Amino acid sequence: MTKVIISGGGTGGHIYPAIAIANALKEINPDIEVLFVGAEGKMEMEKVPKAGYPIIGLPIAGINRSNLFANIGFPKKLITSLTEARQIIKDFKPDVAVGVGGYASGPLLLAASMMGIPYLIQEQNSYAGITNKLLAKKAQKICVAYPKMETFFSADKIKMTGNPVRKDILEVQSKKQEALAFFGLQADKKTVLVIGGSQGARTINEAIDGGLTQLVDAGYQVVWQTGKLYIERAKTSASVFKGQVFVSDFIYQMDLAYSIADVVVSRAGALSVSELCLAAKPAILVPLPTAAEDHQTMNAMSLVNNDAAILVKDISAKESLVKATIELLKDEAKQAVLSKNIHQLAKPEAANEIANEVLKLIAKA
Repeated sequence: MTKVIISGGGTGGHIYPAIAIANALKEINPDIEVLFVGAEGKMEMEKVPKAGYPIIGLPIAGINRSNLFANIGFPKKLITSLTEARQIIKDFKPDVAVGVGGYASGPLLLAASMMGIPYLIQEQNSYAGITNKLLAKKAQKICVAYPKMETFFSADKIKMTGNPVRKDILEVQSKKQEALAFFGLQADKKTVLVIGGSQGARTINEAIDGGLTQLVDAGYQVVWQTGKLYIERAKTSASVFKGQVFVSDFIYQMDLAYSIADVVVSRAGALSVSELCLAAKPAILVPLPTAAEDHQTMNAMSLVNNDAAILVKDISAKESLVKATIELLKDEAKQAVLSKNIHQLAKPEAANEIANEVLKLIAKA
């Protein structure tokens, strides 16, 4: 039996592409056995089993860049995680390993390299993460979503595939009536979808919170994913707008959320950008300024430079985000331009292309 280990995680931006790759592998060959390896206590330990796959957690943690003293325990966690990763590989006996970024992939792919297991890296962002940069030297193949990644990786290893996303995002246009019923909203009003990434976004949340009355008074309705830290405050704010504002800490039915959205307000993580391209939604992007090497701004600019999205800086979001959202909701001609241009950047076959690259590595082994 063919066996594949997929490692990585920490955020939805790493987890959902990993699940999409696993699903594509199983579609090609239902007999493939897939095991996930993540980081203990991180969201992959919940999301991956919900997708139907087994996962083992390592005690690895990321490096704290803002407080160096917080990294005192890092060497021990790394050594322990590497030891455990070697044991996982020994027990599972994979034919190939796949790393999707995030610190959980580090020990697993390092162990794979030491044990002669070929591996593939999937880099979602326009600026390569530190883990993937370190692991790239021994990787057999590196699948990327943006051009000019030769800056970070050896050109002969790079395959331009785009980012894999959940398959249901490909079929959002036909689900609007189902979505209206699910979110309890009205068919005759335009809808803004607000998503701050899988863990929420404080600046976006505060801006939307402060502008809910403006949005509703202007005749619009809101679907608002807040993340866990802001949900109670958001529920209180939304309680006076029954039937006009839907709030949730996490939306699993993103296909329905996209289907109902006339405009999307979002962070600019790689997964969010890829989903917006496939869903062909007019978007206002608010990049997370503290993202490593400011990669979210680079992701956003790849759209803005193609007239495929609007950028609002995080620092000015509280003052200008709601105003920019209302302006775009009113401007149907601009919505049409953004929708057309963002859809041209979509890579609907990304998951299948990456799965095929994985299978090629197995065939070579």
